[in-house]
Amino acid sequence: MTVFLILMLVAAGAFGIWYRSRQRARADLFTAELSDHQRAIVAEQVPLTRKLPPDLRRKLEGKINAFVNQIDFIGCNGLKVTEEMRLSIAAQACLLVVNSDAWYDTLRTILIYPDAFKSRQAEHNGYVVTERETVRTGESWARGPVVLSWAHARQGAINDRDGHNVVFHEFAHQIDSLSGDTDGVPILDGNQNFADWERAFVTAYESHVQHVQAGRKTVFDAYGAEGPEEFFAVAVEAFFEKTAVLKRKEPAVYEQLAMLFRLEPSSWAEPDHRGP
Repeated sequence: MTVFLILMLVAAGAFGIWYRSRQRARADLFTAELSDHQRAIVAEQVPLTRKLPPDLRRKLEGKINAFVNQIDFIGCNGLKVTEEMRLSIAAQACLLVVNSDAWYDTLRTILIYPDAFKSRQAEHNGYVVTERETVRTGESWARGPVVLSWAHARQGAINDRDGHNVVFHEFAHQIDSLSGDTDGVPILDGNQNFADWERAFVTAYESHVQHVQAGRKTVFDAYGAEGPEEFFAVAVEAFFEKTAVLKRKEPAVYEQLAMLFRLEPSSWAEPDHRGP
């Protein structure tokens, strides 16, 4: 056996040990509990988490630990990132995947601005490309980063009944993009089929567009009329924050999201808003 081959085998063995150790450490994070201090912050910053049944609370804590360990939270425009910011954003993002197999594997960075921020976007019209500057509260890129306004992320979490949550919205795009395209059709759960998903979402989306064009409100934010991918994101916001209304007015959409996330938020008890 040559020296080179011996070195290659040693290197492969060392890599295997490192990789298994890393996987064990990651698995441990997914089952780790929050400290009492962290638990209190999450309960205060994201009151929706108080509704969760005990088994989902335990799962959420583990996923928050894994998320915070994985993500670099970077403050922009002079913002100093605090523990409250990290835990609030992590708790909201992890609520979407608390009971499913989906995970934000490619995401490594979240950029946080103090408030709404300016973003340049390219618009294509044939061979003509036009750039325009818009003011946004959040952005999601397929493999990261996610960009958030802290003012809006915090308010979206505190007010958990208005159907507006920028973290839910942008992380719905992250889940959507796991399929390879951000097109409003995420990777469906094993108990779902595309025909049922399409029937529910296309029907609801087309109806929503017609209502928005006529100036009528629906259970979904009007921004959902911008395209199927935006409709999916605002539907996710409604699923968590306007649960009863969504289930009553758009039962097919509610059913598909309940299967996708393996959650039944209509059965969650109301949180005690006096404390954790």
